[in-house]
Amino acid sequence: MPAPIPVNLAVEDELSETVLRKLLAQSQPSFAIGYAYRRGGFGYLRRTVAGFNQAARGTPFVVMTDLDRGQCAPALIQEWLPHPRHANLIFRVAVRTVEAWLLGHQGAMADFLGIAETLVPRDVDGLRDPKGTLIRLARRSRYRRRREAIVPRPGSTARIGPDYNGCLSEFVTQQWDAGEAARSSPSLDRALRRLRAFRPTWGE
Repeated sequence: MPAPIPVNLAVEDELSETVLRKLLAQSQPSFAIGYAYRRGGFGYLRRTVAGFNQAARGTPFVVMTDLDRGQCAPALIQEWLPHPRHANLIFRVAVRTVEAWLLGHQGAMADFLGIAETLVPRDVDGLRDPKGTLIRLARRSRYRRRREAIVPRPGSTARIGPDYNGCLSEFVTQQWDAGEAARSSPSLDRALRRLRAFRPTWGE
């Protein structure tokens, strides 16, 4: 069996890191994760992606961010990294946010929230606001702990609940399957295909 491919990660937040770790765990070839850079959302990634591109000459990097309101993933990558991208840098963009990838596994999300599966959207990459969609679904959850973790508290100016990332990271770790979710998310399917086809170059 081939040795695991060493790789560093660069992500926006805790939830994105958990998702990326799950993707790598469910991919072949296998990966050995080194350091995970997570220091302040997309702004930090945008400022430092050129440095990760240089560092990838020594150790491969997987950078993952959200498209949010951007036009398309290729345009975002070109804007952030106009210089030639090293073959050891994998740059993936969730359309429009990583929450769309979570919603792609409709059955698991319905079970996690305790709602009817028919309420969970199918065209997840087509959602204008996947995070808002997930929060609206969580409001209907019959599980109080998960509802209170994900949904912002009444009167709060916060966009998410007090344990939003922690609760959804639990879902990813315990119930979410990337292969199932990729059936509803072309951007996730492309990410999985890229990881499975990845073979690093050394000494270049």
